[in-house]
This record gives sequence, C-alpha cells and structure tokens, in this order.
Amino acid sequence: MLLYYLIFVIAVATYYSSAGDGIRTPKQRFALFAMLFFLAIIVGISDMLGGYDRYIYGELFDDTADMVSDGIYNFALTPVAAEYTKEYGYQIYNVLIGTITDNRYIFIFITTCIIYVLLYQSIKDYCINYPFAIILFLGLWFFFSFTYLRQVMGATIAWLSVRYIIKRDLKRFLLVWFIAWSFHNSALVLLPMYFLPVRKFDRQKVIIVMILAFILGMSGGPSALFSAYGEVDSERAGSVANETGFRIAYFIEAVFFLFVILKRYNEIPLKNANVVLMNMALVFCLILLFFIKSENGGRLSWYYMIGVISTITYLCTYSRKNKMFANIIVVVSFLLFNRILTLWGIMLYPYKTFFTNGFRKDDPVEIQYEYDHNYDRDKFYRTVFKLGKPSK
Repeated sequence: MLLYYLIFVIAVATYYSSAGDGIRTPKQRFALFAMLFFLAIIVGISDMLGGYDRYIYGELFDDTADMVSDGIYNFALTPVAAEYTKEYGYQIYNVLIGTITDNRYIFIFITTCIIYVLLYQSIKDYCINYPFAIILFLGLWFFFSFTYLRQVMGATIAWLSVRYIIKRDLKRFLLVWFIAWSFHNSALVLLPMYFLPVRKFDRQKVIIVMILAFILGMSGGPSALFSAYGEVDSERAGSVANETGFRIAYFIEAVFFLFVILKRYNEIPLKNANVVLMNMALVFCLILLFFIKSENGGRLSWYYMIGVISTITYLCTYSRKNKMFANIIVVVSFLLFNRILTLWGIMLYPYKTFFTNGFRKDDPVEIQYEYDHNYDRDKFYRTVFKLGKPSK
C-alpha cells in the first residue's frame, strides 16, 4: 500500500515545487510527461491487479491471438467479436495487437501505454496547470485504469473529440467520437455534448436541472431508461440498470464539485474552451445524480471527467490568490484516492509485477477468474513478441 501513497506524495510535491513557475511552462510539461510515464509503467507491468476485468480481456485476447497465429485475421470471427458484437474498433485492436504478441501481459502493457499517451494529450491541451491536474486524476480515475481497460480507452479516445466541440467542427468530432464508440458503446453518452449550446447557463436553472436529475435518479427512472436501451445493448443496459441502493459516494462527489463550480461561476472565462469544459463538468455531476441508485451508471460520467479536471484545475491555479482553495482540493483528492485504495484492498496490494512468476497469495479474484494457470508457472510461456513465427 505504501507504493500508492508514495505516488500521491510525489504528485503533490511536484505541484508545490512548481507552484511559482506560472502555467504551462516547459518544466510543467516535462513533469506531466514524467509523471504519466511513471504511472503508465506502474499500471502496465502490474500482475492482473484491480479486478476481474483484466482476466476477461486477457482471455479474449489470448484466444484471438491464437486465431491470428493460425492465419485467421477476420476480426468478425474472433472471440472478442462474439463477446462485444458492436465494438468493432476493439475487435480490430485485438487482432492488430495479436499480430505482435500472444501474451496477455504485453497486450495489457501496450493498452495501458496507449491510454496514458491519450491522457497526456488531453491534460496538456485542456488544463492550465499540469501537476495539479495529475493530483485530480489520481483522486478521480487513476485506480480505474488498472482494470476497466476497454472503457478507459474509450473515454480517453473520446476526450480527443472535445477540441472539435470547442472549434464547432462536427465532422471531425463525429469521426473521433465514432472511434471511441467502437471501443466501448457507452461513448454514446458523449454525443449530445456537441449539440449543447456553448454558453454559460443561468446558475439557478443549473441547480433546478440537478435537483430534477436527482429526483429522477431516486425514482428508478434510469433503470427504465436503460431497460429500453437494453433492446439495443442488453449486456450494458443490465449492468448499468442494476440498482444497489443510494450511492452516497456519487452524491457527495457530485454535490461537492457542483458547489465548487457554481460558487466560483463568475471566475470562469467566456472563452469557448473554458465554457465547454465547464459544461462538461456540470454534466459529470448530473450523470452521477441521475444514476444515484445504479451500480455502474456512474461510469458513464467518465466521458465528461476531463471537464472536471480542467475546470477545477483552472479555478485553483489561474491566480496565486487561490492557494488556500487549491490546498482544500488537494486534501479532497487525497480522500478520494484513499477511499478507492482502501475499498479495493486486496485487488491492489500487495503490488506485484508480471516479471516474477506465481501469483499473490489468497487473491480472491485470481482464485475465481484465472483461466490459464500456465501463467502461474511462466508469465512468458506464450510468445512475447512475434517475429513472423506462430506461437505454437
């Protein structure tokens, strides 16, 4: 567990050591690259940490790589296509990586690196203070990059389309959005953002909309909505519509960020970029309130999370007068970070890489979901990098 706390301490130390350097300096850009490179390595070389999703994606990839090794390159015939019938981009992606390696660990490592490269691009483009944005990322999303590989990749691809919302370039927005949708169909939730007017809405009207979203969420309306959507995508609808009772974490997170934004509403410039990203932050809060009783509905808010990271970073760092406010957000980010770390427990620690054989003792996820115990004996028993030769 100490490793994870050390990561957060490094991020905080980086922010405070560069707090007097202004915004978007070369030093900050280097710090952003170095920090995300470090995080990508930590996540990418971990040995199936974070939950059962890695086992699902690993097994589907292994089976797909075997087909590629046998000379079958038709992505529509792969096990991934059978599992995710409409995510064509993800199907093709598995086939492409299957031409490089047969090994699930290399697949996960490559996927993680791509995710963090995309994340680097978005933070660089949309945030004014990179170290502070990293602190928010650690609190809001870092741990999910260990396990929800496909949806996290879909979200980071989708974030690249935000620049085209800002520029009002519909064709390019739809192109990037479609690629994200082809990796995870939940990216559909981002589509309406382009058609939302690029303007600040009346503060009172925003509050009313949020209250209505909360009331609908408490009423069970989201479950009915996703039951209808289930006719199109039953697997995802069933997951999102599954109610587990009131999600206090969703409520606190949404209300806190909503309060912060509306309290300092007038400090946000009227430039297109600032307004679009601020509105995305508001939609993020709205989705959490709307799915206040849903087990996984909050994951739809991920497509709008870059708005929260960008807007809160701006409000905290555009002026040195906001130092106390920034300190409060750092503490809140740590509380969010610590909540997931302690909640996930054994799924994250003790930390183990795939460079050592075997598996973590008494890991309940490995016990239940490990599909190939040959990996326990030798992590690289499947071909690491293909050199024009089949793995078998």
